Amino acid sequence: MLLPILHYPDKRLRIKAAPIAKVDDSIRSLVKDMFETMYEAPGIGLAATQVNCHIRLIVIDTSDDKSQPLCLINPHIIEKDGELEWSEGCLSVPNYYECVTRANHIKVKALDQHGKAFELEAQELLGVCIQHEIDHLDGILFVDHLSKLKQRRLLEKTRKAQQ
Repeated sequence: MLLPILHYPDKRLRIKAAPIAKVDDSIRSLVKDMFETMYEAPGIGLAATQVNCHIRLIVIDTSDDKSQPLCLINPHIIEKDGELEWSEGCLSVPNYYECVTRANHIKVKALDQHGKAFELEAQELLGVCIQHEIDHLDGILFVDHLSKLKQRRLLEKTRKAQQ
C-alpha cells in the first residue's frame, strides 16, 4: 500500500521517533509499504517519520535495479570518521538538492525486519543515505545542514508553491 509522504515544512517531520519495542507483523507490514512507497516515489531512502509513523524505522535501496533493499530498525551510528560532501535530495523536500557534509565512513547497529541484530559499515552513497534517514528519525531534515540564507529561501519558495 502506498503511503502519503509528508512535505517540508510540515511540523510532523520534526517529531523525534520512538524506539520500536517489538518487531512484529505490523512492523513488517509497514516495512513492505514503506519500500513500495519509496520505490514508487522514486527514492533511495525513506524514514517512518516521513510517512507520519514516529518510530525508529528506515528503508533504503541505493541500487539501480531495486535489488538491495535494506531495513534498519532502531538504527544508531556507533562509529564514524572522515568527511564527505554529497549532493542530497529528499522525498519530503521535492525537487530540491544541495550539498551536505557528512561522515565519509560509518558503522551502524540495527535490527532487521525479523528482529535480528546486525552491524553494517557504509560509506559514500549508502553511508550518506543512512545518516540522512537517521536524521529524519531525530526530527532533522537535510536542509537543516544548510546556511540560514538557503533555509530561508527554500522556506519562502515552498510556502509560495503551497499557496
